[in-house]
Amino acid sequence: MKPLRIVHSEAATDWGGQEQYIYRMMLLMRERGHHLEAICQPEAELTARLRESGFTVHTLPMDGTLNYWRGVAQVRRILKDGRFDVLNTHSRRDALLAGLAGRLAGTPLIVRTRHLAKRPRSLLSYTRIPHCVVTPSEFVRQSLIERGVAPNKVAVVYPVVSLQIPEQDSTLRAELGLDEQAVIVGCVAAMRPRKGHATLFQAMQPLLRERPNVHLVFIGDGEPVFQQLQQSIEQAGLQQQVHLLGRRGDVPNLLKGLDVFALATEQEASGTVFVEAAMAGLPVVGTRVDGVPEMLSENVTGLLVPVGDAQVLMQALRKLLDDPALRREMGSAGLRLILEQGKFTPEGMVERVEACYGRWLSERGAGKPA
Repeated sequence: MKPLRIVHSEAATDWGGQEQYIYRMMLLMRERGHHLEAICQPEAELTARLRESGFTVHTLPMDGTLNYWRGVAQVRRILKDGRFDVLNTHSRRDALLAGLAGRLAGTPLIVRTRHLAKRPRSLLSYTRIPHCVVTPSEFVRQSLIERGVAPNKVAVVYPVVSLQIPEQDSTLRAELGLDEQAVIVGCVAAMRPRKGHATLFQAMQPLLRERPNVHLVFIGDGEPVFQQLQQSIEQAGLQQQVHLLGRRGDVPNLLKGLDVFALATEQEASGTVFVEAAMAGLPVVGTRVDGVPEMLSENVTGLLVPVGDAQVLMQALRKLLDDPALRREMGSAGLRLILEQGKFTPEGMVERVEACYGRWLSERGAGKPA
């Protein structure tokens, strides 16, 4: 298709899966020849990262009633001056602010991306303001359709993962002082209450006590979960086998040093980290919840367990710890499946985004022909 002028808006200021989704999409769409800009809050980490990558980022505060109405007027000017074909919003606050501005500016296509697994309280920012909606999994798409969004107005664009596997050996074992006989189970996730860190630690305790060569690594931060987990580890006397690495910028390097990836999340729109772990050649253990089953092939690339069931989770982990051949088989199958399916590759994401934008613009009589 001919190049589009696209602007993304995001009200969140922290850095997580949602922000990574936006950042990667903008990089990939720019590589395809489209023009990309963003509208964010001044203090947002996404603002800094996008500017470092050479994007134009318009900043404005979005909190509070006064900032809302000022923001609507400001974004309306940005949209009219930029003559954008597509406005893609991502959080409820910017969806209402930028979305209304887009309606007033006459932006041809306004898209809302729904990143969360929980059911939305209101459909205002999914039906009344945007023209169409993008979701990161079929589970989220179906939940919106059940709430009343028209099926032809909702499309799935799976999150992309980096296909670059580190060539050098992981530095994880050297960092922790572990030899090749150690077996490492790892978890990469922001430490939020519903990510299931406590359940994973509970499931791992018997295995750690039975096997001195088994280690558990948590990568991520966030209070109060980090402090609570630290206290639980100390009370269990497992400081030598459980390692809290905090937030890290070298996740691919750390994943390559693991033997098993596990995340006992209680709610997940998709779960990109399961795919990232599979790209590192790891067998994965996850929960049968929301969009997680779409991220792996059960009993082929990994195992799924019920939410909050530490006993069944322990059994799944034990199965992988007991069988190195099964770990290698599942890890190889995961990598092969990702490369063959293509839905998590950069090319897959770009093609789906372009297809959605192109089809919806055409339906609205504003399409740019191929």
